[in-house]
Formats: sequence, structure tokens, C-alpha cells
Amino acid sequence: MSSNSLFVILAIIVLPSVVLATDYVVGDEVGWTIGFDYKTWTAGKQFYVGDTLLFKYPVGVHNVFKVNGTSFKDCVKPPQSEALTSGNDLITLATPGRKWYICGFGKHCQIGGQKLFITVYDTWAPIPLPIPFSAPAPAPAWYN
Repeated sequence: MSSNSLFVILAIIVLPSVVLATDYVVGDEVGWTIGFDYKTWTAGKQFYVGDTLLFKYPVGVHNVFKVNGTSFKDCVKPPQSEALTSGNDLITLATPGRKWYICGFGKHCQIGGQKLFITVYDTWAPIPLPIPFSAPAPAPAWYN
């Protein structure tokens, strides 16, 4: 196999996952805050393995917890030691599936709606190969 062919094969397999990764600032210019509709923010977006989420907020005012579906629904925060607190918390979406995030400050999740749910899709879906065209085989004699 020539080096050019190898390069093309690698580009087809590896490049889409690298090029297609998207960096999201959660809430766009509003950031991670209370009183923002994150469900509307996610509408029309598709998140893939390799994408990143950046939670931007003033330090000491909010935080970010990754939780399960039940904790998301009930706004139950994990131990404080699991909080992200930098104000610029970058999360790389490493696995496909459902992901839930909440703010653990006061009642920000319960009353302020500071919670985010997304579904992450796998970028390594098989790429369909083109099927070469060939004329259909003639019908067997007994078929007529």
C-alpha cells in the first residue's frame, strides 16, 4: 500500500473526529447562571464524543456538578469535593450517552433552573462505503 493510500485511509477514519469536534460555551454569552433556559439552549444542537463544554461563571457564585438522571431531576448535589469551581470549567465529552449537570449553590438548580441535560453521540459510527454498481444478474430460467 502506498503512503498516499495510507494517508487517505487515515484521513477518512481519524480526521472527522478531530475536525468535527465543537467547543460549546454553555449558555453562550450568558454563561452558566440562574434564570436561563438551558433546555432551549440545547435545542437544535447535537453533542458528540470529543466536543467540549465550557461552563463560564463568576467564581464563588456558582459551581458545576456532574450528576445522574435522578439527582438531576431532584437537584441533589454530590459531595462538595466533586464540584467544579474554577469559573471556567472545561469538560470534554469522552463517552456517548446522557449527561446531566447542575449548580449546587443554594437553590440555583431547584428554583433558578441552573441545570443542563444533553445526549452525547458517538463520533465513531461506521462510515458507509460506496457499493460498486453492477448490473443485476439475469433471472433464472425456471423463474420465467
